[in-house]
Amino acid sequence: MADRPTAALFVRIPQAQANALDRLAFDVALAELERTVAELEAGGLPLEETIARYERGVALEQRCEQLLADAELRVRRLVEGARGALTVAELALDAEGGEASSATAPADPE
Repeated sequence: MADRPTAALFVRIPQAQANALDRLAFDVALAELERTVAELEAGGLPLEETIARYERGVALEQRCEQLLADAELRVRRLVEGARGALTVAELALDAEGGEASSATAPADPE
């Protein structure tokens, strides 16, 4: 069996669709991603529709990841205290995705 080159998956999204994704809030993007995954897992879609939904799912996942990274950065910035003392905020989410509790502790000095 000959070696076959592996190809990376690059998803090309039309500009109008990409702009619409950029405006989606996290909760909306996550809900659509969950629906898309359920539809794909259920099967029964024509091949072209399956591919289109998969591409949309990848784009939604990337949007959610970006929003989470942005939120983490914002939290890190917010916990910087007076005189530049940095504290680490441990945030826990409840089952519905809301903030359940938080605690702060001084960061380890470097």
